[in-house]
Amino acid sequence: MRFKRKIAPETKSNHKFLTKKRLREDEINFDNLRLYRLDRVKKELEKNNLEACILFDPVNVRYALDTVNMSVYNMHNLTRYCFIPLHGPTILYEYFNCEILSKHLNLIDEIRPAITWDYFSNGDQADLQLKKWIKEIKDLSNKYFKSKKVAIDVLNGPAVSDLNKEGINVVDAKLILEQARVIKSQEELKCMKSAIDVAEIGVRKMREELKPGMTEDELWSILHKTNIEYGGEWIECRILSSGERTNPWMQESSNKVMQNGEIVAFDTDMVGPYGYCADISRTFVVGHKFNDNQKKLYSMAMDQIDHNSRLIKPGMTFKEFVSKSWVLPEEYYGNRYSCMLHGIGLCDEWPQLRYPTDGGEQGGSFEKNMTITLESYIGKVGGKEGVKLEQQYLVGENGLELMSHHPLEKI
Repeated sequence: MRFKRKIAPETKSNHKFLTKKRLREDEINFDNLRLYRLDRVKKELEKNNLEACILFDPVNVRYALDTVNMSVYNMHNLTRYCFIPLHGPTILYEYFNCEILSKHLNLIDEIRPAITWDYFSNGDQADLQLKKWIKEIKDLSNKYFKSKKVAIDVLNGPAVSDLNKEGINVVDAKLILEQARVIKSQEELKCMKSAIDVAEIGVRKMREELKPGMTEDELWSILHKTNIEYGGEWIECRILSSGERTNPWMQESSNKVMQNGEIVAFDTDMVGPYGYCADISRTFVVGHKFNDNQKKLYSMAMDQIDHNSRLIKPGMTFKEFVSKSWVLPEEYYGNRYSCMLHGIGLCDEWPQLRYPTDGGEQGGSFEKNMTITLESYIGKVGGKEGVKLEQQYLVGENGLELMSHHPLEKI
């Protein structure tokens, strides 16, 4: 069964039905948001001499078509995907009996039931289902990408092998989508500011409610609750730790009971309203009184972000940034964070710029209307505690413009 329709664009009134607390929704032109993003995908396909892409990653599907259904579930199950040709109908292959969820999206020309071939869904019928899927892609190729070359972002081995046997060459769609997503429209920036607003409401509540005797999990749950209340979607990680668990970094929240005077550090990694990510890090102290060593660590983290933020302007190459970036002292270098900055949009995005010893030679340059976060983790190798800070920025005409405004600690 194929479900076709042409429906008027979504109205503000039925968008408000989704949640009463989404921020900035009256400011956002959703038609312009969607048109811009799909056009970016098609332009990148054309630039790379490709006629079509098939997207399984829910974040990429969201970017291209703004359609959402069980995003986290579909990150580990190939049960929902879309087909986007340069010339031809945009087709959403929807999860079982869920066609109605995207009927309001006028950029989707056709909705068909997804053909799934994973073992979880099909057991010993998986091979038969895969043959059905291959036939579907062959039919699409005969009509819409006669070059027999298609960009796909996520696919399992048997499907790639069977497509190759049919003469269809699969190339990685990651480059296509990452380059499409890198330059933000004004509507995207409004969505991102809304997500940051929600994250900062949650961070403020976390700081206000932080007290001795609270577990890390209890503190972390405040951000989750706030995100859901305001129409947010999920949180990518659960990186929050306290006391000696802050060094080394990257430990996830636990049932550890926090004590007065301990550092508490976290990274929001929050996918908020409209699917945009608010990725900021803050470090508090239980009781809000920093000791001398905690002040030193915090000051170093602020210095790193401040120094690096002053470097970046449109046109600066990534290699130049790495060469001029703040130098992390040797006794802290072994505990360095995985990168000094990364792009941000619907999730962490290209580029990711690492320290010189970790491959800081990536090509590319900063462009106006990129959005990035600057990262700092300061924790001495063998030390007891560490400080994590991260700020979110827009690359403006003359340099970086701060997007995350929850205040840093007065130390």
